[in-house]
Amino acid sequence: MSELAVKIRLRRMGAKKNPFYRIVVADSHSPRDGRFIEEIGYYDPKKQPAVMEIQAERAAYWLKTGAQPSQTVRDLLRRAGVVAGGSQGEGTD
Repeated sequence: MSELAVKIRLRRMGAKKNPFYRIVVADSHSPRDGRFIEEIGYYDPKKQPAVMEIQAERAAYWLKTGAQPSQTVRDLLRRAGVVAGGSQGEGTD
């Protein structure tokens, strides 16, 4: 019936007004903070500087198998060096 569409996205954790995110691989039909397939890292934007850890091998594996990262996760993967810098049409930082 429906094909499994896999996304790499952020899962919000932490207290009110103190967000902490886990980077997860999940079915696109699952809720944002619901069921996920695998956790591949985390991101804490509240610390100065922001703290991020990504399992590069697992992220690369999921990208190869067709998982689509959200825009925010794509930016984080670029910052971590897992995904090559922007395409021709994008501006520079």
